[in-house]
Amino acid sequence: MLNPAMTEIFEAGRAAGWILEPEAKTLLAAAGLDVPRFARADNLEAALAAASQIGYPLVAKVVSPGIIHKSDVGGVVVGVGNDGQLREVFQRFRTLDPGAAILVEEMLPRSVELIVGAKIDYQFGPVILLGIGGTGVEIYQDTAIRMAPLKESDVPAMIRGLKGRRLLEGYRGSAPVHPASLARLLLAFSGLVMEVADRIESIDLNPVLCFQERCVVADARIMLRRP
Repeated sequence: MLNPAMTEIFEAGRAAGWILEPEAKTLLAAAGLDVPRFARADNLEAALAAASQIGYPLVAKVVSPGIIHKSDVGGVVVGVGNDGQLREVFQRFRTLDPGAAILVEEMLPRSVELIVGAKIDYQFGPVILLGIGGTGVEIYQDTAIRMAPLKESDVPAMIRGLKGRRLLEGYRGSAPVHPASLARLLLAFSGLVMEVADRIESIDLNPVLCFQERCVVADARIMLRRP
């Protein structure tokens, strides 16, 4: 599954010990997972050009090897509405890290937030996690776990194991999540994890935004195995 470009992404992340979000999303897209339209920009002019292609409103995120948890430092801004706001965001990100780049990406509609993750257990091997995601994931701890590789029959079983599964089925008039899209994402993710298990410690996709038509990886972090 790994092509030369994907291998290069892993090699580039070795110094920091993790793969930055733009490169992680490039890797995930190559593996068949759905990601938003996005662009990495290393300067303001490139950021404005990318925004004109993607369209406002958009999401802006700081990109820096020294900032793993972006939301903890104000490194994620949702609903950037025009060039002036994007300039302000870019300048503020540069106060967090003078060499920081910026990720600009399409802003997706409100939806069910899931977490999809993988961890390499040194006794059992790759483990896949599905749970109710977003900022409350550590509070609710509503997750289902299976050993990789996943089979098609594992996906509905994992969903049934979630206490919050009614959110996926359509709750209080909300549209149900597209089950085939979620299944495709989980199975493609499982295949990628099996392919790179010797290179990673963990992968966190949080949130994965699921709505009636798509399940999209809105944020991603890949931690690499130490030599």
